[in-house]
Amino acid sequence: MSGWTYAKSGVNIDQKSSSIKSLVDELSFRRTGIGQSVQMPGLFASLIDFGDKYITMATDGVGSKLMVAEALNKWDTVGIDCIAMNVNDTICVNAEPTSFVDYIAIDKPNDEITREVGIGLQKGAELSNMEIVGGEIAVLPEIVNGLDLSGTCLGYVAKDRIITGDKCAEGDLIVSLRSSGIHSNGLTLARKVVEANNISLTDKVPGLQKSIGEELLTPTEIYVKQVLGITAEHEVHGLVDITGGGLRNILRMRKGLRYVISDPVEPAPIFKVIQELGQIEDREIYQTLNMSMGFTIIAPADEAEAIASENANADIVGRVEKGDGVLLEPGNILYDKY
Repeated sequence: MSGWTYAKSGVNIDQKSSSIKSLVDELSFRRTGIGQSVQMPGLFASLIDFGDKYITMATDGVGSKLMVAEALNKWDTVGIDCIAMNVNDTICVNAEPTSFVDYIAIDKPNDEITREVGIGLQKGAELSNMEIVGGEIAVLPEIVNGLDLSGTCLGYVAKDRIITGDKCAEGDLIVSLRSSGIHSNGLTLARKVVEANNISLTDKVPGLQKSIGEELLTPTEIYVKQVLGITAEHEVHGLVDITGGGLRNILRMRKGLRYVISDPVEPAPIFKVIQELGQIEDREIYQTLNMSMGFTIIAPADEAEAIASENANADIVGRVEKGDGVLLEPGNILYDKY
């Protein structure tokens, strides 16, 4: 049997990119004056011109991790994921998240489930130093089967403090901040692999301390305070949230350079279990899951070395050199398309 891929599990990231393009191609209207958007392709958060500052907006959801929460009947952490997926994108331009609105679509109101979701949202807001200023619960029994959770984050950054990746240069080093687990991407692949092996999400498997469902439900790490602290003290050229697309996210940085991952972080046991159960090739898994590299910082060599020495969860994993694409040096795997 051939190994599992994200496409085989039902999610084709290339088709997703094509669908995004078909949508964006229709969005031609541009506001002028205060509040107009800033056209910089590839950014993780949208920029809006507001005088001496940029306002940022990002939106994302929890995805099929909610199906793991449903299977375990444990909803008190997915709110953290919802916040994390938005704020970790927001800080990629060195913006500070300030405000958040959540959106819950549900087939039938359930006070206990929404209360637990609120617990996670509150915790995520605290970890991000960000206020939840509003939201919406839509009851959609003819559209939704269960619950979907997403949100939108507002932030800001002074124009002279923005980081876009355009300053990345040959000789820079790549620092990785370790992830807490799978975060909130690639859960469809993980779940399908588990199902195909006739394993229940409540089962324990060799190599894991908890049930596989509990491991998958581990909340996404929130990097806000750490990353903004690092950029306040060090020169940083690029910030990359390793979410959907895995290492391919680094392709959002300055073109005409090769981002070489020469010493990837040793993946946590959950990644090894999923890869072995699904017979997933390295090329596929490193473009689907974060493989314990949850967030990357690209900086001049001396700054990168200082960042790595000052942060216990940081490792220098690679370098920037002449060329193109992202090269996973073990295996000589090149990613050249986002």
